Amino acid sequence: MKEYIQQLKPTLDSVYEYLHGHPEISWKEYKTTEYIQHFLQERGFTVQTFDDCPGLVSEVGTGEFCIALRTDMDALWQEVAGQFQANHSCGHDAHMTIVLGAMLLLQKLNVPTAVKLKFIFQPAEEKGTGALKMIEKHVLDDVNFLYGVHLRPIQELQDGQAAPAIYHGAAKFLTGEIHGEDAHGARPHLGQNAIEIGASIINEMKSIHLDPMVPYTAKMTKFHAGSESGNIIPGKASFSIDLRAQTNKVMNELTEKIETIVQSIAKIYGVEVTLETKASVAAAEVSKEAQHFMKKAIIESLDKDRLKDPIITSGGEDFHFYTLKNPDIKATMLGLGCDLQPGLHHPKMTFNRNAIYAGIEILAKTVWNTIEAYKAGELA
Repeated sequence: MKEYIQQLKPTLDSVYEYLHGHPEISWKEYKTTEYIQHFLQERGFTVQTFDDCPGLVSEVGTGEFCIALRTDMDALWQEVAGQFQANHSCGHDAHMTIVLGAMLLLQKLNVPTAVKLKFIFQPAEEKGTGALKMIEKHVLDDVNFLYGVHLRPIQELQDGQAAPAIYHGAAKFLTGEIHGEDAHGARPHLGQNAIEIGASIINEMKSIHLDPMVPYTAKMTKFHAGSESGNIIPGKASFSIDLRAQTNKVMNELTEKIETIVQSIAKIYGVEVTLETKASVAAAEVSKEAQHFMKKAIIESLDKDRLKDPIITSGGEDFHFYTLKNPDIKATMLGLGCDLQPGLHHPKMTFNRNAIYAGIEILAKTVWNTIEAYKAGELA
């Protein structure tokens, strides 16, 4: 495989340079979609695109047993050198290059057509909604095994190391509005002080107690009330709440607690407080079988000493909606060490680009190992 990868390297270097230099934010990845579509079609791959959203799917083979690779596509919108712009600071440009490289490598290896391979280029991971769109379009209905990849910061994995699973936590982002009446500063009894209401919500959030063995947090991340007049007690306010939990069960419990607190405070103060979920991602549900095939591939591609334990992180990934909505899918995500600094989502994030080629080999071998197990009758 390494010889083939070296042959592909000039092409994939060019692919990465293009994707890195042309970032597009969530739900706007149309030029990225067009570029990948043309790249694949020129190399004999069939491609399915969508009328109502960016993203694409490519299939190889016609067998009933289906193995899928998924990559995210979107960049972040952030300030870089004093200017707001789209920026690939989460490594999705590398992820796309890795999956494209795995496709070309598997093509060179002449994968048996009795097995179906599916390659999913998914938009809007950063919004937490892209995977749900692919599910809505039934892209995953026939998938048996699903694999993904994510670069990991140096704090988690050193360059040249890899982990066969990433246990992302669940995340949920809520927005709320307090609908009260303003009052004169000298007549507080004639209105409702939205700032006091917000403070009450914050104080009650501190009283939430769930399973101490499962990490979770709940915090208000934005609160806005009042304007220029300092003698008006604001009755209206808007706020945001960020929720994190390492399991989906605890996230559900945490959400219920927050909703109860908000409605109870609203009743106490005699105001309406609305709460809306703006985005959410599921916690990881990792298949031991899928993890086994990836672990084997890491050892074959790198070395046993470079294989590391699965990563547990409070960060979120909408990849895990695929298994939450389709429990029969066996899935895991490769954690790839690559000297990534200072960190994910940092505007000046950098990493060792040579890790892309390690990722290509690991994903291709993971697919190959899964195929071999299927052919040997080891999989149901």
